[in-house]
Amino acid sequence: MGDYRSETGFTTLNGNNSRTILKTDSIVDSVIDSFVDRSRIGKEKYGTDLDRSDLSLYDWIEHMQMELQDAILYLEKIKKVIGGKN
Repeated sequence: MGDYRSETGFTTLNGNNSRTILKTDSIVDSVIDSFVDRSRIGKEKYGTDLDRSDLSLYDWIEHMQMELQDAILYLEKIKKVIGGKN
C-alpha cells in the first residue's frame, strides 16, 4: 500500500501501518490525542477494537446507551460541583 494523503492534507496514511497527522490547533490536537489514547487503552483492556464484527447493530446501540447513561451521571456530578451542591 502506498502513501495516502487526505483531501485536506492533514492526514497521511503511511505504508507501514502508521498515520501522520499534521498539527492543527491545541484543541483539535488534544481531542485527536485523546481518541488515540482511548483506542489503545480499550484494545489493551478488552483485546479488541471498533473494527470487531461480533456485535449486532442492537448490541452497538446498547453499548451507546450505557455510555450515554454514564455521560448523564458525569454531567449531574458537574452540575452539583459548580452549583455548590455536593
